[in-house]
Amino acid sequence: MRHALIFAAGLGERMRPLTDRTPKPLLDVRGKPLIVWHLEKLAAVDVHYVVINTSHLADQFSEVLGDGSRWGLRIRYAYEGPVPLETGGGMLNALPLLGPEPFIAINGDIWTDADLAQLPVEPRGLAHLLLVDNPGHHPKGDFALDQQGVVHNDGEARLTFSGIGVYRRELLDNWRGVIGDNPDASAKPPRFKLAPLLRSAIDQGAITGTHYRGAWTDVGTPERLAALNTAT
Repeated sequence: MRHALIFAAGLGERMRPLTDRTPKPLLDVRGKPLIVWHLEKLAAVDVHYVVINTSHLADQFSEVLGDGSRWGLRIRYAYEGPVPLETGGGMLNALPLLGPEPFIAINGDIWTDADLAQLPVEPRGLAHLLLVDNPGHHPKGDFALDQQGVVHNDGEARLTFSGIGVYRRELLDNWRGVIGDNPDASAKPPRFKLAPLLRSAIDQGAITGTHYRGAWTDVGTPERLAALNTAT
């Protein structure tokens, strides 16, 4: 049974005032909540269990999405508390619900027409990332991708991480050694970003990727949401 994780715990501060009463992943995109686009894509690639991380206005997710049965899914909610745990802490918090096999993880505030079937069920290394062309608001990108599909921290032709990937739970095995000591990481539950773990694994040659050239939007501001809803 395949599992997936959707990061939906963010406060949506850049999206205010729209997110004052509605979590960003529940904002409508072309006639349905943004997160529903993800659920439909996950169901189409035989994912059966979806964990949704929640924090801001958390109760609305279960009210809108229920148990996932309408998509042939089983949804479980991982509440992070009133302060989100960031991507790394959120993934760590959700691991007990995700099972032993590699899982898909998706940022709840992106939109794409990518077919998730292009993602490997079993990544060659610790993770496989979907990379996209750099948007105008992020022109320098995040990572480089070589011809063998290996991701690098440095390189001339840089791409942007789409917020979609397949992960092995072993990526988090040494999270404390990578993150180090700081008040957030020492909190219970710990709060930390996923990016340092990815960069550390990339240095070891343990992350692969695919360059997706289709439509993709980081739905981070009201202006981008409006543009997405008016695009044809």
